[in-house]
Amino acid sequence: MNFSKEGNSEIGVSEQCQLAVNDLASSFSLTLTLPFTNSSESMRNRKRGRTTFISKEEQLRTYYETLHHAWGPQHWWPARTRFEVIVGAYLTQNTSWINVEIAMRRLRQAGVLTLTGIRRTSVPDLEALIRSSGFFRQKALRLKLFVAFVDDRYGGSLNRMFAQPTEQLRQELLALSGIGPETADSILLYAGQHSVFVVDAYTRRILERHEIVSSSASYEEIRALFERALGGSQLVCAESVNIMSKLQPAHPPSAMSRAKRSTVAQIYNDMHGLIVGVGKSYCLKSKPRCEKCPLQQFLPKAIK
Repeated sequence: MNFSKEGNSEIGVSEQCQLAVNDLASSFSLTLTLPFTNSSESMRNRKRGRTTFISKEEQLRTYYETLHHAWGPQHWWPARTRFEVIVGAYLTQNTSWINVEIAMRRLRQAGVLTLTGIRRTSVPDLEALIRSSGFFRQKALRLKLFVAFVDDRYGGSLNRMFAQPTEQLRQELLALSGIGPETADSILLYAGQHSVFVVDAYTRRILERHEIVSSSASYEEIRALFERALGGSQLVCAESVNIMSKLQPAHPPSAMSRAKRSTVAQIYNDMHGLIVGVGKSYCLKSKPRCEKCPLQQFLPKAIK
């Protein structure tokens, strides 16, 4: 995947969204009402004795439209700077966001939540500051390694780093200790505004329960499915929809959630935040609350 000039466009997101709305206007109401069955390959819309097969990509587009029509923007990622996003992506591994917020607040209060700050902070001091995030010794070393990577390869410049083609930079990030696909894609999407979809545990749980993917599906298979489904311009961005929100966003708007990005990157941003909302509030690991979830209408009949 190459990072196109679209990501650096001077056209505002709201203007791009308006163009997308025009393309979708004739079919929007239909896609929101398509029923699902328990087929792992498609939805079926039975109408006048005919069966219409709906692809997985179309299912996901309908999920996106349904969720952001119900809830609107979720304001991801909650951070003031790109480097804060990167640090948060490291610290959130294997812990809750509440614990990350404690560590981020301590780093900010110590005045070291920058490349320069992490560079000049000793490993023991850094460990103490991020202790609340868990695995603090590993995470401190990995943050140091990331700063060294930016220094050595990009002269200490995040601007230069994020100007690289998406796939090239993704492979460089994946080569670093402590960065797996989810962390790499979070950095690319939320800090760099690259059009890469982030797959997390909530994403997999929801798709498996809705029988869109199997438990054996890989991270890359799920990411590719979402990017095929949401990568077009026919979708509506959350800014352009008249919303009656019933789920309060997990985070207030931040400098990074309001950053300029392409239409596709904005849709990936919104969809991931909406999936997190479903996973945290409804599609729980045990005892899911399907009856109140906006996606309940799309569950396979066997699960309903």
